This record gives sequence, C-alpha cells and structure tokens, in this order.
Amino acid sequence: MSTKILAVDTATENCSVALLMGDEVISRCEYAPREHTTKILPMVDTVLAEAGIKLNQLDALAYGQGPGSFTGVRIGIGIAQGLAFGADLPMVGVSTLAAMAQGTYRVHQADNVLSAIDARMGEIYWGQYQRKTDGDWQIIGAEQVIVPDALVESAQTESGIWLTAGTAWEVYADTLAKLPFEMQQGSVLYPDSQDMVHLAKFAFARGESVSAEVASPVYLRDTVTWKKLPGRE
Repeated sequence: MSTKILAVDTATENCSVALLMGDEVISRCEYAPREHTTKILPMVDTVLAEAGIKLNQLDALAYGQGPGSFTGVRIGIGIAQGLAFGADLPMVGVSTLAAMAQGTYRVHQADNVLSAIDARMGEIYWGQYQRKTDGDWQIIGAEQVIVPDALVESAQTESGIWLTAGTAWEVYADTLAKLPFEMQQGSVLYPDSQDMVHLAKFAFARGESVSAEVASPVYLRDTVTWKKLPGRE
C-alpha cells in the first residue's frame, strides 16, 4: 500500500496544499497574505477531488508547524486539526525551514541549504540543512531565532557550496553576506506543501505522528515583545 499524506501550510505569506500518493504529488500553492482562511479549504477540496479520494482514506495529515507568522502558524494548525479530527487521522508536523531546504533541492538539486525567514523585530528564523543519501534532511546545529549579526559571529565554517532559501536574505543581505560559507542564491522564498509531504513521509515512517489533540506549533521565539494598549490588561 502506498502512503497517502495530505499537507497544509499557512505559516508564511504562502498558502499551499499538497497530496502525496505513493510517488505522485498533487499540489496547489498561492502567495496570499492575509487570505489563508479563505484559500486553504478550497485548495484541500481541489486536490482531493483531483485524486478521487476522501480525507478518511489518507494515512496522515501533515501541517507546517513553523516557524513563521504567529497568526499564520495558528491558522494552519487549527485547520489541519479540524480536518484530522473529522477523519480520525494522525498528524505530522513539518518544519517550514526544512521544507524550504527540500524545495531548494527540488528546484536547484542543492544538497546544502541555508534557510532563513525574516522573523521581524530585527531577527531571523534560521536552519542549516544537509540532504542525506535517502533523500531526507539533517539539520546542522538547531533551528533558532537569532539577530543576524549574532549569527554571523557564531556561525561555523562549512565546506561545500550552500544555496540560500527564504525571505531574510534580501532583508538582511549586507549582514548575511558576511557568513563564513561559499553561498549561492536560491530562488525559494517560502515553504510549500509539495515539499512538506516529502518530509512528512520520512517522519511518518519513523513513527513521529501524533494525535490531533497534541499537535503543536513551533514558534522558536518564546516571548514576543508587545505594548499594552490603553485600557487593556
């Protein structure tokens, strides 16, 4: 039996859905800031209809667990949980940073990827990935939220050519150019569910799925600086 996994992601400005059936992937993707709630479920219906299957015929439901926009991550996981509850499916969380690494392999055949998303407030979400021989990915160090200058100071030199992925490379171009890597610019700016299903397949095979009740996001940033509005507690 081939594995059937549906992935949904709204963690960034991108909005995407993909269905993996064996080696075939059916996907929809749209750059749609602030329109995720109206876009995502019609995309789900479209890919399921194109495949001719129903939700309860899936093996698992994958979701973009972050990091990314706080609101976007919550929307994505909430919609994924609703779908999983209704069809009694296990869930698999997938890193948006790792998904961009897989996307960079899909587009550029890159085995070394530096994923960096603009996290606002002068920080970036960062992950450094290397592709393994089986097609899965391993992270060097850990995903983190960090000030670009601090990343430059702490980064360890790695051999090989590294492709860049994500929105932070343009926002912090001058600073990130000082990183101790031989870098080439990649074209992947956002995570995409067609790459998440690839990663979810490995995670599901390792038994890393969870029930919908305990599926959780990854924000990396534990506290968000904010100002109280007048009259608010």
